[in-house]
Amino acid sequence: MSAQPVEDDPHDPQTILRGLPERERPEFLRQYRQALEAARDDMARYQDLGRLLRRWSLVVVAASRPGYYEAIEEAKTGPGVPLGEALEAELARRR
Repeated sequence: MSAQPVEDDPHDPQTILRGLPERERPEFLRQYRQALEAARDDMARYQDLGRLLRRWSLVVVAASRPGYYEAIEEAKTGPGVPLGEALEAELARRR
């Protein structure tokens, strides 16, 4: 039997924390601790903890892409596009 490299679980809290930019870590830890405490107190909330970890694992992927924070700022401050135009442009792009 040959040894295979072990990949980190992307939903593991330690993997998420390592992958997050420094500026995201305090918010992740705050939300994680809150969800962990809620799950400890009510087993029905355990699924919420899993959903939180999946969401933050996606933040790790998105934040690692160049221009992520610039795109967020542009979306917040830039001129908006009417929904109809945005949908029309997206449908045209997919054709």
